[in-house]
This record gives sequence, C-alpha cells and structure tokens, in this order.
Amino acid sequence: MKFEDYRPYLSPALAKATDLIMESGQGCYLTDVNGVRYLDFVQGIAVNALGHCHPKVVAAIKQQAEQLLTASFNVVNYPSTLELAKRLAEVTPGKLNSVFFSNGGAEAIDGALKLARAYTKRPAMIAFEGSFHGRTFGALSVTGSKAKYRKTYEPLVGSVYFTPYPSKDLCPNGFDEAQRTNFCLDELDHLFEYLVSPDQVAAIIMEPIQGEGGYVVPSKAFVQGIRQRCDRYGILLIMDEIQSGYGRTGKMFAGEHFDVVPDIMTVGKAIAGGLPMSAVIASPEVMAEWHPGMHGTTFGGNPICAAAALAVLDVFKKEQLLDHVNEIGSYLNGQLQELQKKYACISDARGLGLMQAIEFSHLDGSPAGDLLAKVQKGCLEKKLLTLGCGVHENGMRFATPLNVKKQEIDQGIAIIDQVLSQLSKK
Repeated sequence: MKFEDYRPYLSPALAKATDLIMESGQGCYLTDVNGVRYLDFVQGIAVNALGHCHPKVVAAIKQQAEQLLTASFNVVNYPSTLELAKRLAEVTPGKLNSVFFSNGGAEAIDGALKLARAYTKRPAMIAFEGSFHGRTFGALSVTGSKAKYRKTYEPLVGSVYFTPYPSKDLCPNGFDEAQRTNFCLDELDHLFEYLVSPDQVAAIIMEPIQGEGGYVVPSKAFVQGIRQRCDRYGILLIMDEIQSGYGRTGKMFAGEHFDVVPDIMTVGKAIAGGLPMSAVIASPEVMAEWHPGMHGTTFGGNPICAAAALAVLDVFKKEQLLDHVNEIGSYLNGQLQELQKKYACISDARGLGLMQAIEFSHLDGSPAGDLLAKVQKGCLEKKLLTLGCGVHENGMRFATPLNVKKQEIDQGIAIIDQVLSQLSKK
C-alpha cells in the first residue's frame, strides 16, 4: 500500500508531514504497513495521553461499543457521559463544574467565545499574538500564531483585538522575564486606552502555556495580571487548555501553576485518550446564560468517547500519573538542557512537565527553521516522529505519552543527538 495511490482522493488542504501509512500502535510506538516501527513523540499532537491503544482505554471502548454507539446527547442521556461530567467537575479548579461536550478543540473554542458573549452581552474579544486556537472561523479569528492561517479567509469574526504574549519573539530584544511581563501587560493596558474600551470586551482568551506558538511558559505575574484586569473590568477569562491541560504540565491543568482559575476553560486532545472529544467548562453561573437551544451538537458527548475518557481518568488516579509526569518531565528537561550545552544551534530548552520544547537558532541569533527541517528529516530516517512549533517554525516540541518510560526518552534523545552530530560535521 502506497500513499501516492490514494492522494487523488484526498483534499490537498490537509498538509501531510509524511507519506507513512500506519497500521498499528502500542504505547510510544507506531508500526507502518510494512512492519517498520517508529518511536512516536507526536502522539496525535498530544492526544494520546496514555500512548497508543492503552489496554484499559481499548477495553472501555469495546465494552461501550457493544452496548450503544450513539443516540444524540440532546435527545437522550448516556451513563458514561453523565458520569464523565461528574468526574470532570471533581478535577477541574474552582467552580468550573458545568460541562458542554463537543468533538474537537476548535469547536470547543467557538463554543467558549459564544458563551462569553452570551454571558457578558459584550461584543469584543482579546487574544494573544503567538496563539493557536483552531481552524474554524471563530477559533481562527482569535489565532495569532501564523499569518498564513488567516490569509485568504478575511474578513474573519469581527471585534477581535490582539496583544503581545510575553515570549522573546514578541518583546524588545534583551528583555528578561520581568521586563517581558511588564511590557505585555502595559501593551494590554494601551489596547484598552486606544483601541477597545474594556466595558466592550466579553473575554480575554489565552493559552496558559502557548502550544503551537512554541511551548512558551509565561511568568506567574503575567497570568495573574491578566486575571486581575479581567476582574477589574468584568471581562471573562477563557483559558484554552486543549493542549496544555489534562496532566501534560504535571498538574491536571496548566493554569494551576499560576494559581489562576479562569471563568471558562476549554479541554480536548487528551481528554478521551485518542478519540475525538472536547468540552467547554464553566461555572454554573456563567453556563446558566446559555439557554436551551443557544448552542448544540450532534455527536458531542458520544458514549464511546465518554467511556474512553473515564478510563483515562481511572489511570490518572490509580497510577498516580501526575507524579510520573513531573518526574519524567524533569528528566526530559535535563536531557534537553544537556543537548543545548552540546550544540550551539539549540538556543533554548523550556517547558513544564512533559510540555517541553527546544528552539533552533543560527549563530547570529536568527531563527533556524531550515535547520529544524533537516533535524526532523534526519529523525524520521532514524524512525523517530517529531513535531515542530513556533511562528518561525524553528522549535521542536515533545508530545510524548504522559506515561512515557525513561528508556523511551533516552532512545529519542539519542536519535536527536546522532542527527545533530551528523549535521554539525557537514
């Protein structure tokens, strides 16, 4: 079986990173139709929280599939989905315990934006440069990671304003973390003064740690500064935890690192261990303004997805997965720091838990997206799947399973080391 034989039947809109056709997966590995095994540090872009085909997730899917596939959650209720809503409320911070189930991250973002407008009766949204929230019109309208994503589709949803996120790329050269924090908070204040009155803003939407933007970790002062401004002006804070949440940073949700609870939170990716599921989560007070019929879904809350999601939560609890993420994440970060010391082209290594990334730069400090492309190509040849990030496409993010083993980390790091060593000799 060759991908080229099937390309005519697929839209070219979906960019393909490889031509590989995968037949099976287990844990941290994928096997293609030719029987070749690959170490997978992509995991569906941080979707497979427990790796490929975790036995407990598979068993839950099989059991539910034998009972009921779907009947539409807006017509009837399912035991698995009802139980999942309750279990989610037990792990979400603050009063975030009212759930609207969706199918994918972008759909959840669109729902969150609608909910914010419904609750506040205000029109405007503020988002951050460097952000990625999805490809639907609403999610794309608050996405600022790459201009090419927005190109061709203007005009997008109106009354959306962008402000800098405290990454090195978006702040004056040479600024340290405190200076970047102050600069970005000042820019937000200027936005309120010159472009949009805060009493017209429904919500500020942010990734507590930017995903595609480069796995950028802001300061606690910055995130708390955003929360304070929201409180001051009656603006809702939406945290997009679709990639950063569900244990990836060593806490269930990344916002917990900053002691900040949002008014609305979106989750997805890892929630159902590999099946398509997402959710908009808010307090009952906020959710109460979403009256019956103001939003809807056909497949959201699917019982099979919910059964898989319950299995994921069971593993989190029984195997103390967050402790493992913190331990192995610290180990991974240490290995990446060693690579940075060894290779001058690695200009940064950063992250929390298992949300880690390295950044490639030329000797003059300019982004080395060309080098990353060569590194990824070399890794693929050595049977390691990797994932890029960053507006300049010069970052490599690590989206391993949350239960990844030390020897699997070592195997991946060894491959990257070999590739960099070979490239440095050319």
